[in-house]
Amino acid sequence: MQNIKLIPEKLTSENFSDFGEVVSIESKEHRIINDGFAQKYADIATIDTLEEKGQTSVHIFVAKGRKFPLHISMLEKHPYFSQTFIPRHSSPFIVVVAPPYKRPVIGNLKAFITNGEQGINYARGVWHFPLISIDDHSQFIVIDRKHNEDLDTIEQCEVISVDDVNVTLELSL
Repeated sequence: MQNIKLIPEKLTSENFSDFGEVVSIESKEHRIINDGFAQKYADIATIDTLEEKGQTSVHIFVAKGRKFPLHISMLEKHPYFSQTFIPRHSSPFIVVVAPPYKRPVIGNLKAFITNGEQGINYARGVWHFPLISIDDHSQFIVIDRKHNEDLDTIEQCEVISVDDVNVTLELSL
């Protein structure tokens, strides 16, 4: 069995661009609104949910902290929409991703760690491991396609096992 050890690298817009967008105000232009009481950073992520008359939905996920090293046993993708995670706290979280191919190429897996203030927007079809929170009770605003069981004709989430390879995510803070 092949062994792969993932060590998260610092998340930047450049190194995450093959997988989606970093949701952050860092290096972004803003304008002053509300009589000078607010700065507006517009269009910091492209939400892609309109396939077959889809609607955008906003959720809050409350995550349990993961234990490390973490065995990466599966990956999932959303073939027809993007998915955004914005932390409601200041602690880092980790994302494990692979490019959007028909099947994930395990040799192309990457891990990124946020600075605690960054969010991420997975592009449509990007393979990823579910939410990896470092701390218990971390809250995330999640923006994706509203699931309507009675009307949807598209596949919401494709899941694939990667148990034929031993992939381990290691973390040292």
